[in-house]
Amino acid sequence: MAKPTKQASKKAPKAKKKTKPPAKNRAPETTHEEVRYIKYLIDNQIPIRVRLTDNEDVEGTIEYYDASFIRLTRTDAPNLFIFKHDIKYLYEIPE
Repeated sequence: MAKPTKQASKKAPKAKKKTKPPAKNRAPETTHEEVRYIKYLIDNQIPIRVRLTDNEDVEGTIEYYDASFIRLTRTDAPNLFIFKHDIKYLYEIPE
């Protein structure tokens, strides 16, 4: 009977691979509903009220939007470019 060599005794046992469970369906990161809603507001020229993060309210209609801001057109005051990160929420003004 032969003695085991030092190299053979140093081999570590193979670790079992852990398999990941199947991924669950997650909600999408973006739904693009914001774009659709803002486009609806622009096309129909619906008057809105925007509440800013400092709790100031401004009213007007959205004329243009971008990934980072909206342009609010007002009749009684100068037009505004409002950054989206400064908007708390906006809503349609009931007529």
